[in-house]
Amino acid sequence: MAEDAAAGGWSTIESDEGVFTSLIETLGVKDVQFEEIFTLDAEAIRALSPVYGVIFLFKWLAPNAKDRSKPVDGSWDETAVEDHGLFFAGQTIQNACGTQAILSVILNNDTTSSPTSSGGDSSHERIEIGPSLSEFKDFTTGFPSDLRGEALSNSQMIRETHNSFARSSPFADETQKDPSQLSDEVYHFIGYTTHHGNLYELDGLQPHPIKHAECTPEEFPDKVIPVLQKRIERYPQGEIRFNLMAVCGDLRKKAELFGDAGMLEREKRKRKAWEWENSLRRHNFVGFTGEVLKGVVRQKIKEAKYDQWVQDAEATTRKKLEGRQKRGLGAEQLQE
Repeated sequence: MAEDAAAGGWSTIESDEGVFTSLIETLGVKDVQFEEIFTLDAEAIRALSPVYGVIFLFKWLAPNAKDRSKPVDGSWDETAVEDHGLFFAGQTIQNACGTQAILSVILNNDTTSSPTSSGGDSSHERIEIGPSLSEFKDFTTGFPSDLRGEALSNSQMIRETHNSFARSSPFADETQKDPSQLSDEVYHFIGYTTHHGNLYELDGLQPHPIKHAECTPEEFPDKVIPVLQKRIERYPQGEIRFNLMAVCGDLRKKAELFGDAGMLEREKRKRKAWEWENSLRRHNFVGFTGEVLKGVVRQKIKEAKYDQWVQDAEATTRKKLEGRQKRGLGAEQLQE
């Protein structure tokens, strides 16, 4: 929210492919984009190759207090960070989990990683992350996960880039509960990627990376789908509030490589739409809306129609209220 950013905190950002793509490009990452996946189908992920990982958004459930010595699925890998250079950061602040999940995938597939870190395949395409993220990764090398998470949360460069994609909100809701108290509707981002021949779940709320299976980049689409399905099965039947995005290569480059003019044109239009949507997210429309209303009022007064205009609005409101009351809804539920 706007007040969070103003106070030096982290604002909430949307789970949106255009937001995530523009965010990493602003950070200096090249030739990578995000694509929303609508079905749990390995072929849907494979079609976007090269795929570096996926970002999964879900409703957070409180952990089972009976046994916290191991994760629900998979096993904690307490040596992957120190022995094999896996980038893993603990989450130390609210609202940062989206960017943290993104960086967990990006920084385990960059050009500074070992050629074998993605699973022993030195031909697997690597990501150019740019000087800023390279400097951050170098600086935090050797840090324990909690300290690395603190470094990420306190990075002005990463925080300001993250906050620049939050929706502009000039109003503070004074009726909100204490922000330190978790509500029933808390959502969380995590990342999945391959590293050193294994499929990892990277969740900043966990004490360690979670290893699910041996896995190469080529096997990733087939290996990650069952893991996601098992996680979704923890929820009541009918729960659909999930979001899955692939971290893949720039599809414009792929279209150019294959000479697919139609695909290239679609991707260019998509980028223009993302740019427009992101510009709207950053803009505060309150002043504009106020000026429009002032103009309408002045025009109604000039035409001597102001009183009739107000009366018509009141009549419309009463009609809506009466209709809702007939259906058994209270006045407090009326939404204009």
